[in-house]
Amino acid sequence: MPRVSPEHLAARRQQIVDAAWRCFARQGFHATSMQDVFAESGLSAGAVYRYFPSKADLARTIAQNILGGLSQRFDQITDDGHVPDPETAIRAILRFIDDLAGTGDFDRTRVALHIWAESLHDAEMQEMVQGIAREIRGKLAQVVDAWKTTGDIAAESSSEDVAIVVYGILIGYITQRHIVGDVDPDHYTAGLLALLGRSVPEVTGRDA
Repeated sequence: MPRVSPEHLAARRQQIVDAAWRCFARQGFHATSMQDVFAESGLSAGAVYRYFPSKADLARTIAQNILGGLSQRFDQITDDGHVPDPETAIRAILRFIDDLAGTGDFDRTRVALHIWAESLHDAEMQEMVQGIAREIRGKLAQVVDAWKTTGDIAAESSSEDVAIVVYGILIGYITQRHIVGDVDPDHYTAGLLALLGRSVPEVTGRDA
């Protein structure tokens, strides 16, 4: 039997993940069966199960992909020696979410809503979602630590408390993108600044 290259294995695995992305985005996590993933990927059950023994394994991989992208963005914010102010940083993260949503032929952030909903009645999924939330909040706390050193927020502030609130801002943005549909990074950030009593930049593009 000819030996299969690591590149081929990685490509086949990504083919399955992309098929699962599309299925979850189109019909939700709960309504998607492994048979749907087989059909979408064009692969046999044995080929898919070789990489992903269950639908939960696929969801975990997808969630980790999202986490990896966010973590990379947070690292970019803190590792270049110049930490942007909260307004700039939050707007950049929201724009990353928009970029993620617009990659490919489906909205990847829609899958997050389905996974969150599934976690409400699936203990394994809930544990995974909670773990990822804590990882993201940990990354955010590092950004908050940097804001404290630059004087953007009070030094005595709790980095963990601020990280929890910023994480809520990101979740709210994703949720409103899909449920209401009229949010964008600039107006969302402007609203946050106004709420905090800070100077709000002029933002165009929305009817009064």
